[in-house]
Amino acid sequence: MKKVLFVASECVPFVKTGGLADVVGSLPKNLDKNKFDTRVILPQYQCMKEKYKERLKSVCYFQMDNRIYVGINTLVEDGITYYFVDNNQYFSGSKPYFDLFSDLERFAYFSKAVLSALPLIGFRPDIIHAHDWQAALVPVYLNTVFQGDPFFQGIRTIMTIHNIRFQGCWNVGHLRWVTGLPSECFQPGKLVSPYQDTSLPWDEWNATMLRGGIVYSDWVTTVSESYAYEIQTPAFSDGLDDILKWRRERLMGIVNGIDCQVWNPKTDQFIAKNYDVRNFWNSKKENKLELQKRFNLPQNGDIFTLAIVSRLTDQKGLDLVDGIMDELARRNINLIVLGSGDQRYENMFRYFSSKYPNKISAKIGYDEELSHLIYAGCDACLVPSAFEPCGLTQLIALRYGSLPIVHEIGGLKDTVKPYNQYEGTGTGFSFQGYSSSELLDRINHAEWLYRENTNEWKAMAKRAMKEDWSWTNSSKKYEGLYDSL
Repeated sequence: MKKVLFVASECVPFVKTGGLADVVGSLPKNLDKNKFDTRVILPQYQCMKEKYKERLKSVCYFQMDNRIYVGINTLVEDGITYYFVDNNQYFSGSKPYFDLFSDLERFAYFSKAVLSALPLIGFRPDIIHAHDWQAALVPVYLNTVFQGDPFFQGIRTIMTIHNIRFQGCWNVGHLRWVTGLPSECFQPGKLVSPYQDTSLPWDEWNATMLRGGIVYSDWVTTVSESYAYEIQTPAFSDGLDDILKWRRERLMGIVNGIDCQVWNPKTDQFIAKNYDVRNFWNSKKENKLELQKRFNLPQNGDIFTLAIVSRLTDQKGLDLVDGIMDELARRNINLIVLGSGDQRYENMFRYFSSKYPNKISAKIGYDEELSHLIYAGCDACLVPSAFEPCGLTQLIALRYGSLPIVHEIGGLKDTVKPYNQYEGTGTGFSFQGYSSSELLDRINHAEWLYRENTNEWKAMAKRAMKEDWSWTNSSKKYEGLYDSL
């Protein structure tokens, strides 16, 4: 049996700020337990839910580098063993992330503590699967500082990029101080770009944790096939296209999945009326009425209802939505928004909700239970992201028969098939050019189809609901990758 250790900064159900937590929480449970002993290690945040902290059992504690405390606690949840790195100096506070300057030190400590703890916890992994920049130093430490110890020799590593925009960047002087890595790691081509301006003093060069993870790992994966191609180009790589092109033969895109037990309209306890592909049409209208009630909108089961469930950031294409809000409000439609993020967009949706209280309603914040009702009650889900590594919103929308309207990019391109009226195919609507006018055109098309050709809309919703976006297929691809190592 192969032993696999996931290393990540967040994981459902313990702590979540985004899709990374969903992946780390779902993928280990979907791997073949007869072939893989998969475990997960996380920081033990003070903000973790109390019901989980009460169940923790101590495994060991020690002084790393003879001066820094590391505690390791554990619990078993849904058949998976989880370890937690305990250090109140680094992981106290009301949220998992603070500012980048302090987070660099916190996650450098976390990465080194993970490896330091392995000989003491009774689990020597064959493969370490590191996720995003917060765990990117694990392959770096493993192949430098820890290589003199026979315990660590032969352990293979995979680096998964969930969003390349977040890289853990600072100058060499600070990163060398917080990591304790040898100077060889900060030469051009390793944690430093080969195109670094070498006329600057060495300690002022830019260094990137994620670049280090890409350089030192055995394989690199990302969360959709299209995104794996896009990040090899300057437009989408945020400066890492050189190393990703160099490693392209060891770069793989595997689309994320969703937990189809949690996201199941047939059994979902958070929606007003359960349904499946056979009876979704009238049941979705009942959910729509409840949704309108919860968002203080006039109740009308026939009105075309759009929804946005998202982090409110530039990445999510909300500048495009801003450009068409007045036009949308002139139509006989509803727009329902759930999310939080940049103050600019929070205030934008507050403004339009007050300007058009019978058409537009937004709840700023995140409510997991309410999101279920939104997916069940809306007709179409807007996901016009500027870039999208994979995206889970559109996968959940498909599951609930709420047709996605997406920008044809990254994982959105890989998972939403555009409607083709001549061939009778498609599971949603997509646009190629990143502009408000193209987004509005697709919304107009969707609204027209919903009102004027209901049978076509129903057929497309049925196709969407029948697609399998569970972890079943994706987990098989990860299993194949683990076997190849």
